[in-house]
Amino acid sequence: MTTSPNATDSVDLSTRYLGLDLPHPFVPGASPMMDDLDTVRRLEDAGAAAIVMRSLFEEQIEQEQGRTLYDIDSNLNSFSEASSFFPRPAEFRLGPQAYLDQIRQIKEAVKVPVIASLNGITATGWLEYAKLIEQAGADALELNVYYVATNPDEDGAAVERRTVDIVRTVKRAVRIPIAVKLSPFFSSLANFAASLEAAGADGLVLFNRFYQPDIDIEALEIRNELHLSDSSELLLRLRWLAILSAQRKMDLSVSGGVHTPADAVKAVMAGARSVQVVSALLKNGPQQLVSLRAGLARLLEERGYASLKEMHGCMNLARCPDPAAFERGNYMRILQNWQA
Repeated sequence: MTTSPNATDSVDLSTRYLGLDLPHPFVPGASPMMDDLDTVRRLEDAGAAAIVMRSLFEEQIEQEQGRTLYDIDSNLNSFSEASSFFPRPAEFRLGPQAYLDQIRQIKEAVKVPVIASLNGITATGWLEYAKLIEQAGADALELNVYYVATNPDEDGAAVERRTVDIVRTVKRAVRIPIAVKLSPFFSSLANFAASLEAAGADGLVLFNRFYQPDIDIEALEIRNELHLSDSSELLLRLRWLAILSAQRKMDLSVSGGVHTPADAVKAVMAGARSVQVVSALLKNGPQQLVSLRAGLARLLEERGYASLKEMHGCMNLARCPDPAAFERGNYMRILQNWQA
């Protein structure tokens, strides 16, 4: 990609996300990259606007607190089947105390904002760690609510209520901004987003990637493989960015599917305040941030935008009187226009 030397200087790429003033929207999302201080420094050198740490899990905290049913080290025989579902404590790169230490070390090593992440599904004592994370120096907190509803006796309202309770509990405990990282699998995502905003969420991250297990038909085993994203995954996120940014005051961030400057332009046009990047950095290294930022500036300049703020939300559904009808009409038009 060829860009003019002063491309990033002629266009204002600044944005504001979770109360943080960022020089541009590109934020390395939660990944193993944040476990290594040298990599974090390289991300800052490449121009990362902020960083998101990988998640600390509810199960890790409860293991350390001694309150979990599957205390993997001491109860392997008693709960051998249940314990086999979860990694052993030693398999986690950062335990609860090490996670807090890592926040402090990152804050000392770099100047960019640090967004910590908690991953869990119940509003219980593990959420006390939100306060410890704030005390360790995190500038914001991302709540990653990863839950697959498999219980037929639990209705959708109960699933949503659990997440809302988590947000309320954390919001009472900390002063730093809170974003909720969601999956797209809610029956009424627009209504759920409104409930989260009312509970105190400052932002939403769209979307969590569910890592789907495969089946080994020869060994009759489940095969777990992590596949990195590609730009095709952005389309679902664009739909809900366009809908929710027209309805809610919360800051929205896109996660999943941003690999090119054009991907970032689409996300911002749909209403994203920040753009989380992971797979592109894992594939190409921290220097990919330089190319993304320069390419974004060039695309804005070519389209006559003086700033990112001018472009933000220009393609959302704020001016659409009936978003549901628009979406359905678009769906029918695509099907009717297909040709072999």
